[in-house]
Amino acid sequence: MSQQELNKSLGYFPLIALGVSGVVGSGWIYTNGSFFADYGAGGMIFGLALGSILAAFVALAYAQLTSLFPRAGGEVVFGYTLMGRRWGFWAGWLIIGAYVSSLAFYFTAFGNLMDRVLPFMHLIPLYEIAGEPVTLPVLISGVILTLLFLGLNYFGVSLGGQLQVLLFAALLFIGFCLVVVGFTQGSVDNFWPAFTDDQNPVTNIIRFIVPGMTYMAGFGLVATLAEDANLPPKKIGNLVVLTVLLAGSFYCIVLMSSAWILPWEEVAGMDQGTISAFTEAGFPLLGWGAFAIAILGLLTSFLGLYMATSRVIVAMARVELLPRSLAKLDPKRGTPKNALLCVSAITVALGWLGPGAIGWFLDTGGIYLGLVWVIVVLAQARLFKVFPHLAKKTRAGSRLLPTIGAVGAVLVILFALFPGSPKSLIWPAEYVILVLWFALGIFFYAVSSKRATITEDQALYDLLGEYKDTLEEVKVNPAATDTNFSTGDIKPDVS
Repeated sequence: MSQQELNKSLGYFPLIALGVSGVVGSGWIYTNGSFFADYGAGGMIFGLALGSILAAFVALAYAQLTSLFPRAGGEVVFGYTLMGRRWGFWAGWLIIGAYVSSLAFYFTAFGNLMDRVLPFMHLIPLYEIAGEPVTLPVLISGVILTLLFLGLNYFGVSLGGQLQVLLFAALLFIGFCLVVVGFTQGSVDNFWPAFTDDQNPVTNIIRFIVPGMTYMAGFGLVATLAEDANLPPKKIGNLVVLTVLLAGSFYCIVLMSSAWILPWEEVAGMDQGTISAFTEAGFPLLGWGAFAIAILGLLTSFLGLYMATSRVIVAMARVELLPRSLAKLDPKRGTPKNALLCVSAITVALGWLGPGAIGWFLDTGGIYLGLVWVIVVLAQARLFKVFPHLAKKTRAGSRLLPTIGAVGAVLVILFALFPGSPKSLIWPAEYVILVLWFALGIFFYAVSSKRATITEDQALYDLLGEYKDTLEEVKVNPAATDTNFSTGDIKPDVS
């Protein structure tokens, strides 16, 4: 049985827009004041730059694997093809956990941000969870936003891509204005020295590397949407790395402008970071521009992650890691209608918990993403052993830099799990959520393994499509290894 493919309608610029703006969120531009206070302006900006470089190292592994297997689901494809069924499941399960947590957060964050211009958003409180009230207007705005993105994606990914390009262009334009005014009307003396006398520069930079890596969450979106792209596979792979570099540069330069326009120690005491900095410096219009970046960053991240989550679900359903019906595509539009409906339902259901409870889910998402990055780097390393003939066909043959990036990902996980660290999970709620998500994953994997009827050959065909043919050489290569895809075990060929 042949597997219907997604409609290839994303061009170069829509894919860049989806990738970069899928990384650039909203909170960073109005919370940087508190980070300046804790780490110094230099600690945040230089730490974020180093965190971006480590994320780019991981992105090199993504780039190599995406150029070989440009199929929907990215991490699921890499894990399943190179490490077996079990690893394919966990790559997908963890990335879904991270992405739906962010989507649910954006569900209420949009209404809460709009409260700045629409004061009625905080009226008609319905209930309170984790100390945060949930109001009717905020819930309605979240539902409308979710349905809007459902409609855009249902009628074709190109519509969402075109909207993303427009929003991304607006994001870049406003950022450009902030940077020009910040650097021309401000002074280097406002930024330097970038630390107070009681802050250790080296220590504070190192301390922010871990949260800096979490700022880059979502760069795998390009790999996840690879099947939607009408581009050569190698170019799609290169865009994964470019996404990280562009997003990291945008973060650092805009944040630098807010530490340039006023003395950064003053910005450190402001409630709304960059928004307040430009307003207090005498540029209220740019203060509103910074607020617009927060809104645009939220919308673009929501749209990008919404699309990516549906593709992860499709990839898992194709190989019966989730119900096969979730892989069904609309015959006319080539869009994953069932997966999109599934993502919408989960987003709305979790979104109704409100920002207090969703904050718990959002924090655990950092651990999921760190684990997925490690899985992808391990998959890249396995490529050299399982399919050496494929590894030789790509330029990104080095494993050293991705391994260094994976070490950074492990630090993200350890900082989150270790009680008392600056980024540790909240006890006990977030630890309970973490355990429950893994327990639920174990249950779904056991059920899917018991009910699976698909053969290994058909699974790889459905997952890889025409790119399955690139694996065939391994069958006649005595130096290669054999993978037991039903269990995920790797068996060396001793012939």
